[in-house]
Amino acid sequence: VQLVESGGGLVQAGASLTLSCAVSKTTFTINAMGWYRQGPGKQRELVATITAGDGSTNYADSVKGRFTISRDNAKNTMFLQMNSLKPEDTAVYYCNAVARFGLVTRDFWGQGTLVTVSS
Repeated sequence: VQLVESGGGLVQAGASLTLSCAVSKTTFTINAMGWYRQGPGKQRELVATITAGDGSTNYADSVKGRFTISRDNAKNTMFLQMNSLKPEDTAVYYCNAVARFGLVTRDFWGQGTLVTVSS
């Protein structure tokens, strides 16, 4: 499974940004996808996840009410709409997919896209 993120950039605090994650066609069955981020000097952390089945979502407390994760199955693309951005949202954002092939389940990661929020 190949994941390619796009949409990062430099914005001012309070602005909005939408990240996209394009998913290659694959023989794996994707169970869930998500966005993670890694800020300067910090560990990678969960931002939001969405299941492949019913589209259930889950958010980190720090982004609830500001970020929205969604997917377009027809376009094999996942999105992260980020509103009211804060300087502490500055990070490299990674797309993740949990996918299964037969009895094997594994994680796949994109290369990341940098989001910088200036104060």
